[in-house]
Amino acid sequence: MSLMVHLKTAAHLRGKGDRIAKVTFRGLPFYSRVVENCEEVAHFNEMFRWPIASRLDGNEMLEIQVFNYSKVFSNRLVGTFCMVLQKVAEEGHLELTDTLIDDNNTSIKTSVTIEIKYQPMDGTVGAWSDGEFLDVPEDRDGIFAFETDSLLSGQSHGSGTSPGRSLQGSIPTFRKAGKGVFSAMKLGKIKSNRDDHKRGADEPAVLDMEDLDRKAIRLAGTLDPDTISLASVTAVTTNVSNKRSKPDIKMEPSSGRPVDYQISITVIEARQLIGLNMDPVVCVEIGDDKKYTSMKESTNCPYYNEYFVFDFHVPPDVMFDKIIKLSVIHSKNLLRSGTLVGTFKMDVGTVYSQPEHQFYHKWAILSDPDDITAGCKGYIKCDIAVVGKGDNIKTPHKANETDEDDIEGNLLLPEGIPAERQWARFYVKIYRAEGLPKMNTSIMANVKKAFIGENRDLVDPYVQVQFAGQKGKTSVQKSSYEPIWNEQVIFTELFPPLCKRLKVQIRDSDKVNDVAIGTHFIDLRKISNDGDKGFLPTVGPAWVNMYGSTRQYTLMDEHQDLNDGLGEGVSFRARLLVSIAVEILDTTSPEIISSTEVQVEGVSNISESATGKMEEFFLFGSFLEATMIDRKIGDKPITFEITIGNYGNQIDGVSKPSGGKKKKKDGENEEEESELIQNSSEDEADEDADLASVSSTPLMKPVITDRNYFHLPYFEKKPCVYIKSWWQDQRRRLYNSNMMDKIADKLEEGVNDVQEIIKTEKAFPERRLRGVLEELGIGCSRFVALANKDVNQAGRTKLDRERLKSCMREMDSMGQQAKQIRTQVKKNTVRDRLKLVQIFLQRLRFLADEPQHSIPDVFVWMMSNNKRVAYARVPSKDILYSIVDEETGKDCGKVKAVFLKLPGKKGFGPAGWTVQAKLELYLWLGLNKQRKDFLGGLPNGFEEIKAAKMGPGLHSVPPVSLVYNMKQVFQLRAHMYQARSLFAADSSGLSDPFARVFFSSHSQVTEVLSETLCPTWDQLLVFDDVELFGEASELRDDPPIIVVELYDQDTVGKAEFIGRTFAKPTIKMCDEHYGPPRFPPQLEYYQIYRGNCTAGELLAAFELLQIGQGGRVDLPPLEGSTDSERGPILPVPLGIRPVLSRYRIEVLFWGLRDLKRINLAQVDRPRVDIECAGRGVQSVLIQNYKKNPNFSTLVKWFEVDLPENELLHPPLNIRVVDCRAFGRYILVGSHAVSSLRRFIYSTPDKSSNNWATAAKLMNGYMVLTNGGSQPRSSPSLSSRTFSRPAGDILVNMDGEPPVRKMDTVVKLDPMSDAVVKVDMTEEESDKEKKKKKKKKKGGVEEDDETDESVLDWWSKYFASIETMKETLRAQEAAQAEADEREDLEIAAEAADIKPDDLLLKGSKIKEKSKEKKSSKDKKKGHAADGAERRPVKARVDELVVYNKELETEYGNFEDWLHTFNLYRGKAGDDDEHALDDDRIVGRFKGSLCMYKLPLSEEITREAGFDPNMGMFQSIPHNDPINVLVRVYVVRATDLHPADINGKADPYVVIKLGKSEVKDKENYISKQLNPVFGKSFDIEATFPMESMLTVSVYDWDLVGTDDLIGETKIDLENRFYSKFRATCGISSNYSVHGYNIWRDPMKPSQVLAKLCKDGKIEAPQYGPGGKVKVANRIFTGPTDIEDENGLKKQTEEHLALTVLNHWEEIPRLGCKLVPEHVETRPLLNLDKPGIEQGRIEMWVDMFPMDMPAPGPAIDISPRKPKRYELRVIIWNTDEVILEDDDYFTGEKSSDIFVRGWLKGHQEDKQDTDVHYHSLTGEGNFNWRFVFPFDYLMAEEKIVISKKESMFSWDETEYKIPPRLTLQVWDADHFSADDFLGAIELDLNRFPRGAKTAKQCSIDMIRNEHELPTISIFKQKRVKGWWPFVARDENDEMELTGKVEAELHLVTAEEAEKSPVGLGRNEPDPLEKPNRPDTSLMWFLSPLKSIRYFIWHNYRWLILKVLGLILLLLMLGLFLYSVPGYLVKKMLGA
Repeated sequence: MSLMVHLKTAAHLRGKGDRIAKVTFRGLPFYSRVVENCEEVAHFNEMFRWPIASRLDGNEMLEIQVFNYSKVFSNRLVGTFCMVLQKVAEEGHLELTDTLIDDNNTSIKTSVTIEIKYQPMDGTVGAWSDGEFLDVPEDRDGIFAFETDSLLSGQSHGSGTSPGRSLQGSIPTFRKAGKGVFSAMKLGKIKSNRDDHKRGADEPAVLDMEDLDRKAIRLAGTLDPDTISLASVTAVTTNVSNKRSKPDIKMEPSSGRPVDYQISITVIEARQLIGLNMDPVVCVEIGDDKKYTSMKESTNCPYYNEYFVFDFHVPPDVMFDKIIKLSVIHSKNLLRSGTLVGTFKMDVGTVYSQPEHQFYHKWAILSDPDDITAGCKGYIKCDIAVVGKGDNIKTPHKANETDEDDIEGNLLLPEGIPAERQWARFYVKIYRAEGLPKMNTSIMANVKKAFIGENRDLVDPYVQVQFAGQKGKTSVQKSSYEPIWNEQVIFTELFPPLCKRLKVQIRDSDKVNDVAIGTHFIDLRKISNDGDKGFLPTVGPAWVNMYGSTRQYTLMDEHQDLNDGLGEGVSFRARLLVSIAVEILDTTSPEIISSTEVQVEGVSNISESATGKMEEFFLFGSFLEATMIDRKIGDKPITFEITIGNYGNQIDGVSKPSGGKKKKKDGENEEEESELIQNSSEDEADEDADLASVSSTPLMKPVITDRNYFHLPYFEKKPCVYIKSWWQDQRRRLYNSNMMDKIADKLEEGVNDVQEIIKTEKAFPERRLRGVLEELGIGCSRFVALANKDVNQAGRTKLDRERLKSCMREMDSMGQQAKQIRTQVKKNTVRDRLKLVQIFLQRLRFLADEPQHSIPDVFVWMMSNNKRVAYARVPSKDILYSIVDEETGKDCGKVKAVFLKLPGKKGFGPAGWTVQAKLELYLWLGLNKQRKDFLGGLPNGFEEIKAAKMGPGLHSVPPVSLVYNMKQVFQLRAHMYQARSLFAADSSGLSDPFARVFFSSHSQVTEVLSETLCPTWDQLLVFDDVELFGEASELRDDPPIIVVELYDQDTVGKAEFIGRTFAKPTIKMCDEHYGPPRFPPQLEYYQIYRGNCTAGELLAAFELLQIGQGGRVDLPPLEGSTDSERGPILPVPLGIRPVLSRYRIEVLFWGLRDLKRINLAQVDRPRVDIECAGRGVQSVLIQNYKKNPNFSTLVKWFEVDLPENELLHPPLNIRVVDCRAFGRYILVGSHAVSSLRRFIYSTPDKSSNNWATAAKLMNGYMVLTNGGSQPRSSPSLSSRTFSRPAGDILVNMDGEPPVRKMDTVVKLDPMSDAVVKVDMTEEESDKEKKKKKKKKKGGVEEDDETDESVLDWWSKYFASIETMKETLRAQEAAQAEADEREDLEIAAEAADIKPDDLLLKGSKIKEKSKEKKSSKDKKKGHAADGAERRPVKARVDELVVYNKELETEYGNFEDWLHTFNLYRGKAGDDDEHALDDDRIVGRFKGSLCMYKLPLSEEITREAGFDPNMGMFQSIPHNDPINVLVRVYVVRATDLHPADINGKADPYVVIKLGKSEVKDKENYISKQLNPVFGKSFDIEATFPMESMLTVSVYDWDLVGTDDLIGETKIDLENRFYSKFRATCGISSNYSVHGYNIWRDPMKPSQVLAKLCKDGKIEAPQYGPGGKVKVANRIFTGPTDIEDENGLKKQTEEHLALTVLNHWEEIPRLGCKLVPEHVETRPLLNLDKPGIEQGRIEMWVDMFPMDMPAPGPAIDISPRKPKRYELRVIIWNTDEVILEDDDYFTGEKSSDIFVRGWLKGHQEDKQDTDVHYHSLTGEGNFNWRFVFPFDYLMAEEKIVISKKESMFSWDETEYKIPPRLTLQVWDADHFSADDFLGAIELDLNRFPRGAKTAKQCSIDMIRNEHELPTISIFKQKRVKGWWPFVARDENDEMELTGKVEAELHLVTAEEAEKSPVGLGRNEPDPLEKPNRPDTSLMWFLSPLKSIRYFIWHNYRWLILKVLGLILLLLMLGLFLYSVPGYLVKKMLGA
């Protein structure tokens, strides 16, 4: 089914002009060609056809719009014609003529004549499957209901939609309106009230914003008038037709080339490490490099602050896949490796993608890889930064880090990753592979075959998967080209992982070494989505295609890197069926395996159809032209081969599996095919059986084109190739990807246009941007409508479904945002909005990249001598066909210029820049059953030639060649005007350039111009009789491209390639008139590329003129060659060459600096030659460069004819030559000023009262008139300066954040006096308020050290750093505020206030805009006045801390003296020209000023005008001058370590001219952040010694000292700059103390001198603290205190106020340099472009002819103050009981307390032991005394100690003051047991509890919420604190409480009142009253018996004693009885 519209004519048009028509049906617009110069009637005569899938509904609409076409501006709508297609639907055919309606719905005279045909179902279209077509979503009312314009614009919209809207959404509206609506109903909007002022007839057709926004939408590569890009970047950006696609201009593959990287990691500290009393070490590992920190003893919160640097030189892909691993190891020493506590992993790419490529002060969470059930194992605080070449890292300012220890809020995780990451299993299933190449020589195999008789496949593949630093392998499948594994590799890793890519590699197992066969990377960001509707990573099961080196096996494969995934693969290697799934683990379940080792296990097979239904695909290609074939290959016959996968590859393609395994690709395929054959209408059965693929063109011998290139003589006979192949049908993936790519391409083109408009300063960039956004919105909604089709296709994976959902969501929201942003695009917000649009573009490109492959890419190989020579790779999606236009690939069925390049590493560098061959290639890829239209896109006019053996009647066989019987003859005229900024190809730093122009098979060259980088050839090249094949009308729309190559002519050897660019000619057919608007063509700039980097621009124009019947006579005539001396060279004709005017260029010659030797001889008598457009001037000769390198004559001038259009100005060349003896001249170096615009002088506008100056330069540089000009350090300043209406004077004395009561806006006559009062009292009260607020916030009131005697320079410095941090925060806030304000402005605009009127609308708006400006200045980080910078703190005077060089803040101090680098030598062949620094051979100082003649008289008439100086009035003289230079070096940060131990011993070296100051003896040991605090005085003579070098060296005991880095400062520019950079102006004037005035001249003297130099009257001081300068009155205090506290009257404060507001003085005001500290990067030549640290410093300069300055300010580092901390341990309570008693078995503990200050572990002190505590109570009364040195400002303890026995000297450490108290249980024979600990940060620790009961573990747990105290403020604290330890489950538990008293005294106080340790004298503590049970049993046994035994067992003892007595008595009795008896018996 299809609808065809034949658009015949449009009649009754008004005026004469170009017309274009647009026909839209179902939202799909087509554009007619442009009909040029038609008057009444436009004959379009074009057919448009829409294939449609659903029946035509009678209510659908057709819309035709006719526009007046304009190249530059947007097209203007003439009228619209809409009709309901009811009649067409019924009858199928209709012809009619009807009138158009205009914007106001009124009918106009203009009419169109059309014929419509509708073909309902009539089997002619072939077997389409139903899903192929786009269904019109009738029911989806709202999907296209666009939001038309911002509601603020105040228009009401008519019925229906705007012209640019897709029609589907509006169908319902018409239904309601009834059927007979013909043209009464208007589609569009009612004209807005803006157009009431109708345009006069002669006004240019500049469209209004509204019309423009409704501009029709361009889809499907057709052309929309509003979106025609400006062809000025590269003329090929516009793709006008449907038959050609754009060539890619960049040639060289960028990836795969190694680059320098530096990774710096600072390990600051660790906290909450799990484990008791450990000795932790941190190991930092990147890839295979490991570095360790030092070991900290017995602490689980060690403080390291150690800095590590790793240097790499690898390709970016390799770098970003490396894993950074931080691990903490417990008790590692030389003998044992220690036990792992926990690790943290992240890949380098994650860090690099962070803002500023760094994480700063973030906490890494440690987890244990061997036990995933355990939780967090602790935290490491670190900084990680990755620096590539040319990145500079902005370090947040490190002054005093008082960052809250909020660990949870500062985790080391990228944005959007949850803090609690869970463990997950990553299952990578590997099923099978196909199409592997041979990986072995076949000799061995043949031997085997001969012996055993079996044939083996020559590859033993296995798959290796790498992820997060771990590898897993499948089993090896021996000898198999189609191996089946069915295995899965399982990784266990935290989710979401911080590693972006998973690497899957097929490898060949080999006895010697395994090699990669192919590699595929899976980007986890593309296979998952972290949104709330997101999904876990999932892939497939899907086939991934692997590409790499060519398939033939060689022992040493030179392209092996390609197989490892580096660089672009040049051939298909294999495809692998994989799937990935992720499962989040529940770590609590008992059966989980807790290790993270990689596991491999088997999985079940999956069915064939799981990856999609096998389909037969058809690939057709036709070679229309093969030119520019490199001459090395040109002597042998050449053939081209096209392959897709292994199909079509005849040399090294399909390795057939052995052993009869070969089967038809797929079982069901055969049945399907036979079915097809029976159903088809023609008898195709025989043909299909024979349709063998033809994949290569016939051999053909090339013919010579010119010296460098050959071409193949294809002429009218074009060879074709076609291939049938079978793949799973996954086109849907590619379709969606194509739709997004097309939206992105269009967006990119639009963005380039907008940038070009801004760059060339054309009008209305905002309109073009609105058009771009509208297109984007429409593209997005179109995507949402189309993508939602055949969702249930076979083989759709989970990822397909999820990706579709998330893409649709993203596109939908992007469309919404685009509409929203569109309403906010205003003139002043274009740039910000453009940034947002660029983010959209990146997002689109990211979404369009489909992670699951389907059809492999197509390779085109050029073969010579049966060897592969050069290739091009065409992504299959780009040439894939679809019935729906948007889904078709961008190059499908189009002719594309393809450039072949060398494979692999051969293509790096110069070899990759030359073209191997240029093909005009037509490709079409689609399902075989859709191949009806495969020739549709070829240029018309050919006959097909089939292969000979085919019988007759088989007309559907593809042709083997096409013969064109239509040919057109043309003449091409290439107007080569000039080129600029070319690449320096010779050692002199210049080139001898010529250009070679190729068109079709012709080529011509321009003449060679010697020694220039900016050649002006001014030459016309005429190519006669160029034959092009095809229809004339198509060629007109779509000419082939022209290639221009630039070369450098060398006397010997062949010319060297400089660069290449493409262009499209403007075409004139023989029946067209040669005249405006298209002819003669305009000169345009074309960007020249060399590899991937730009190498200059070419200014040229190209026209292609058809030669008709009458021959060349009819062509516009050529003027003969005018220059007799140039021979037969034709110049560019008059209408094309630019219009010239007379300009005068004045040159200020100041001097030459730093000239290097030339050919070993020194430069002695240099001269400067200036040349522009063939004219020039020479400076005087410098007689002796060594003695005085300045010129004696300062100003010279010359006159020259330059183009009126500033963009076409030729560059100006500066050359320095050295005049040697005998009249020889040697070129020293040269510089080309490519743009003169910044030196154009424009006369002052007397009518407006300029804020700043009488002369403004284009981009804000100034040329002096009358001594003053203005810096443009901030563009916002210039924009506000020149737009203020006459007569306003706003003086705001105190630029604090926006409007305060004191901002008075006074409207006066410019000449009257403006009075501005500054109410000091009000300001003070303001400060007080702020101060109060601040106190509340701090919790505890802090007494600021305001005592003058305590304040020093460092107080000032630290206060200023705080301010700087706060300013940065304020800037973010201001940004938000500015956005709000923007909305207000938009509202104002809607209320129809022209921006210029804004200021006149009463002072309300004026204040607002002023407010905005001041906040903008702030936003720039512009060091505004002292006052503006200051959130009020303690009353400390401040300076300004710049976190960059002073130069960047003040435009390099080039306010009138510019520095031009002189280059010599060949430019580096690197990707960027970053290495140009090596080519600098010196610097020329001077300036330029150009203006049109004649100049107005006013200037020259002014008083004191010196005609010799021209425009450079009142410039100081350049005689030598002696200066005292005082350099203050504050400190350095982040130095690159220079010693093996990862540290450095830095010291400062200062060089100026011949004098050098080395501060070697004061090196700072082992420190990477040294504080130098030194000032150095050097005397110098400008100009001889003007380059100051400040270097930091590393001191070494043996060997030479190494340079760490250096920075260079040009003192001369600073000295002469009118920003007065000699000595910064402080914010307050005082005569003593830390803020003493440094300049020998007082403020009043400085002010008087400035006034005198600026030729304005001297300041007048009035009573009441007022001063008047240049009609401005300033107020300020007038008294000052001297050292003795006496007050005196002074005018200095007043003068200083004026100086601080000098920028407000009209005409000569500018911001004077304030008192400051600048931060400069340190660089090292060995590591170009990478910062080696930063240094903070400033420079003061004092001329010696002035009074001498006072002594230098003392900035020596603060000495730490000596303190003594006395800790009394009174008692403990509730200590857990560890021991069991020997005798009694009851629980007890022998308690003692140990304490130390962190860093002083060796000075730990113990109390005595409280033995045998039964209740956990202990009494001590024991005193610890800890002396320490403390830096108040930085809140750090300073420790100096030797690192080891071998250290040469002591190292200074700074660590936070932390007191550790531990409670232990003493054991006599075994080690003591650790019970618990508490660590108190002495600056902020919780207040102790009053009683033991109130003391709980919450004091530690909720530390953040509790109020804290500082011992440095409180001095004395007593209370109870808890002891804690961690139990087995890692929970904190309370293990005791301690009552302690902390008393802090200074060293002096300690001397006065000394105390003893323990309980000793002096001031002894009394003995503790311990229970009697507390004793040691073997020291006092009696006591122990008494207490332990008697106490418990006394009754038992008594009983036992009684018993013993009894027994004793009994014994005695028994003993004595016998004797007694005997006695008795014997009666003795």
